[in-house]
Amino acid sequence: MRIWNGFGSEHSMNLVMIGEFKTAYDADQAKRVIDQLTTQVHKESDAHRADAKPHQQRFTEEMLNLLQSSRIHSIGPGELEQFGYDASVRLEGSKVVVTTEEIEVSAYLKVLIDKGARVQVYSAHEYPDTEHGRGR
Repeated sequence: MRIWNGFGSEHSMNLVMIGEFKTAYDADQAKRVIDQLTTQVHKESDAHRADAKPHQQRFTEEMLNLLQSSRIHSIGPGELEQFGYDASVRLEGSKVVVTTEEIEVSAYLKVLIDKGARVQVYSAHEYPDTEHGRGR
């Protein structure tokens, strides 16, 4: 008989990120960028490119065009996969609210800041009584 002991790190973050903008229009524009990036990441992950080589450009041409037209210049290629993770992105007036179980959220943070938001990030595990908190 064998007994296996192990440690699992399946701890969800229950993370809340709130980007507060000066206007509802600005918040809407930021959410649109996040939605477009999310759509493009899913599209690219679904496309199997047999001709892709490791030394090719780090962004696809489509992604680079999207980032340039959105005026997002701070996201690195390695961060783009974050838009493929399970996250809820809601527009609430002049706020964009992102909730996720992930800790890797720098891409969302960069979009919100690049678009002019003041950003608050916290674990809803620790603050369940806040407007966007969720119970333990």
